[in-house]
Amino acid sequence: MARKKKKQHHEEHMDESWLVPYADILTLLLALFIVLFAASNVDAQKFQAIAQAFNQSFTGGTGVLEFPSPTPSGEMEQLDVQKEKSNEEKEEEQRKMEQEKLEQIQEKINDYIVANNLGSELKTTLTDEGLLVTILNDIFFDSGSAEIREKDKQLAREMSELLVMKPPRNIIVSGHTDNIPINNSSYDSNWHLSVMRAVNFMKILSENGSLDAKAFSAKGYGEFKPVASNDSKEGRQKNRRVEVLILPNELK
Repeated sequence: MARKKKKQHHEEHMDESWLVPYADILTLLLALFIVLFAASNVDAQKFQAIAQAFNQSFTGGTGVLEFPSPTPSGEMEQLDVQKEKSNEEKEEEQRKMEQEKLEQIQEKINDYIVANNLGSELKTTLTDEGLLVTILNDIFFDSGSAEIREKDKQLAREMSELLVMKPPRNIIVSGHTDNIPINNSSYDSNWHLSVMRAVNFMKILSENGSLDAKAFSAKGYGEFKPVASNDSKEGRQKNRRVEVLILPNELK
């Protein structure tokens, strides 16, 4: 009698292979959150705790986080402060050296002023911007004119020799007037007149082959930067001037 074949029942089971990578992902996310939480305020103890957490979660090799921090807590901040202090001291030393060089240039120009009896026409002043040489317009220009008089061009050329420096410095030539309105066909305002006086004086200076024309620039302020009251003849005379500003070299 033929045996009846037992029916084979195959129970279907859900595939659970996805659980392993899912668990790994959860572990990685947990480790990531630990790092993000601690990163905002890391110190030596928290760093070691994070390292231990990673080393316990991941096996099969040496983790990079199991090594202690190469720089102890607080030492990096101290190094930054020392570096900043060192840079400040270096800049201060450079400023002091540049100030001394400008003082030497001022002494040379003052010697020239004394030797040529020009104390009432030229003066030097050390300012926060640099060395300022003030020239009263009356020794270079006729009233209402921006053309340097022929008899004064030699003085302008001699002054150009005083501006030959090593290393060269940038120089700003500026023109100034009193507040009496200009009234001629050549210049429509004191502003225009002051600019042209600065430009024409700068042209004479740039004739000196030892000077770099690229280092020069010209400005005109008209009556808007007076150094004295325009209510008197003497004050207006002081306001009619050309200024030569010798700039300090930039700190490196």
